[in-house]
Amino acid sequence: MRTEISGKWVRAMVGGTTVVDSRAPLIFWEQKFPIPAYAFSLDEVRMDLLVPANSAPSGAPTFFGPKGPVAQWFDVHAGGRVLPHAAWCRDDPALEGRITLTWAPEALDRWLEEEEEVHSHPRDPHKRVEALPSSRHITVKLDGVLLADSTEPVLLFETYLPTRYYLPRADVRLDRLSASNNRSHCPYKGYAEDYWDAPGSPSVAWSYPDPYPSVARIKDRIAFYNESVDITVDGVAVRRPRSIFSNTKNRPSA
Repeated sequence: MRTEISGKWVRAMVGGTTVVDSRAPLIFWEQKFPIPAYAFSLDEVRMDLLVPANSAPSGAPTFFGPKGPVAQWFDVHAGGRVLPHAAWCRDDPALEGRITLTWAPEALDRWLEEEEEVHSHPRDPHKRVEALPSSRHITVKLDGVLLADSTEPVLLFETYLPTRYYLPRADVRLDRLSASNNRSHCPYKGYAEDYWDAPGSPSVAWSYPDPYPSVARIKDRIAFYNESVDITVDGVAVRRPRSIFSNTKNRPSA
């Protein structure tokens, strides 16, 4: 496990109650999982709001949960609500004596880095995101069916993830996709308000109607999970990559 101390002032709230207040949080990366999380010392957490859980949560591990063994689970009692299994102590020497809290959207109401609200997960201090216009010829197929054909893509390069090809809507065969009610948030790009499914591949495509200024070029364009479709770039087939999104359970769902 990789760890480092962050210089950010980080707070987490449930309603009007501040559950976490840290000016030197530990940021860490679980093995084989590229998205970071925060771990807080006990004096940075309202431990009086954390009640030890009697058992571990049932069901399979989730995207927002721990990626290894847990020494103790906690329910969070704050703002007149009870958030089951919303905090935990990992059973790992690198995080000994520290508490991690979930970023699941139905749990804590707000996370702040300094005075800016952040969603989904902490921003990785080592990550870079670029959106570059291109004239490459991109085609997207699934099971031999053409879903998109464009020579005006915007290529989005994001550390740890495959290159994404954001295509004009006019170049995407939306009649061969099914609109879904999914919605997601990325700390680097903003809210993806539109999602589409394809047979056997849920949430295979998405669009950002109002992306953050740093990636404004992807506005209203549509991208596909390379992990699930067959893409060619200038006539050359691109091998389907492996990422955390290869597992469709890690994709947004309604």
